Amino acid sequence: MSEKVLKVVCVGAGYFADFHLEAWKRMPGVELVAICDLDAQKSAAFAQKYQIPNNYTDYREMIQKEKADLIDVITPPASHLEICTYAASQGLHIICQKPLAPTYQEAIELVETVQSYDVRFMVHENFRFQPWFRLMKEKLDQGVLGDRLHQINFRFRTGDGWQEDAYMNRQPYFRQMPRLLMFETGVHYIDTFRFLGGEISAVYAQLDRWNSNIAGEDAGLIMFEFEQGGRAIWDANRYNESQAEDPRFTFGTCWLEGNKGALHLGTDGKIAHHPLGENSTEIPYKLEKKNFSGDCVYATQKHFIDALHANKAFETSGQDYLKTLRILEAVYESAKRKQRIEISAFSS
Repeated sequence: MSEKVLKVVCVGAGYFADFHLEAWKRMPGVELVAICDLDAQKSAAFAQKYQIPNNYTDYREMIQKEKADLIDVITPPASHLEICTYAASQGLHIICQKPLAPTYQEAIELVETVQSYDVRFMVHENFRFQPWFRLMKEKLDQGVLGDRLHQINFRFRTGDGWQEDAYMNRQPYFRQMPRLLMFETGVHYIDTFRFLGGEISAVYAQLDRWNSNIAGEDAGLIMFEFEQGGRAIWDANRYNESQAEDPRFTFGTCWLEGNKGALHLGTDGKIAHHPLGENSTEIPYKLEKKNFSGDCVYATQKHFIDALHANKAFETSGQDYLKTLRILEAVYESAKRKQRIEISAFSS
């Protein structure tokens, strides 16, 4: 028996909505029936671009009229609690963009509120679904690097934040965010490091603001320790430029090192395997420059749909994502205190 086609509604028509909508439109088993945004022109423009039957400026009206199965929330964090609470009360399953909420406490309230209804909830945390990280995880699980992970080292450079008018062309609200680099971007890598190396037991962070025209931090050096041994280092800033042809494809370079060798990710998405004492060889895999960063938005939403149909757990459920957000809070606290923070002893 074929699976039911799921009716999807989306709320939010900002910069990143383009990637969500393009992915929904080519995904089998779903029907994108409506989009909503406070800006009627934006909502109508997206509806026309992606041939979405209906568009709204009131998400409650959209939910009431469309009788959809699920909602994709692509709005700023401050709106998530209200929208997700109403959608859950109307029986819609929810996939919601990160950052999940303006504060950790509000994120907890959001997750607990949605859980009180009989609906499924997943955070749209898409970086772990980038194809290079899926391949690296597969190789780690196969023991290609041995039985001991030594270190993950990701060097992140976007170079989109050095100008006096930085971020104005794409995401102008970045300029006023009191927390920027870790809250908006680093959280992706906390989740990805948990995906690759397991649970994180401690952090040490140094955070800086190099562009004086913005409010939040735009540079950082953060070390994460894993419960099972090994560590990860995120060396990141949005100020200095990458030499990559497309800096926003992989967002940087990555080394995974274990007791039998290393894997290296280049800015072109290619992965090389370097066994100890041997030459490096490239690992062939499916790599497409489609949608956003290796088509990870499509992969994220496909995981959501597949898990809904199979009634399986989401990789980034609300409860699981709260672990990531607790570590995020510990990073900021570490930078503030200039101390290493044990996660088990940390109270946010």
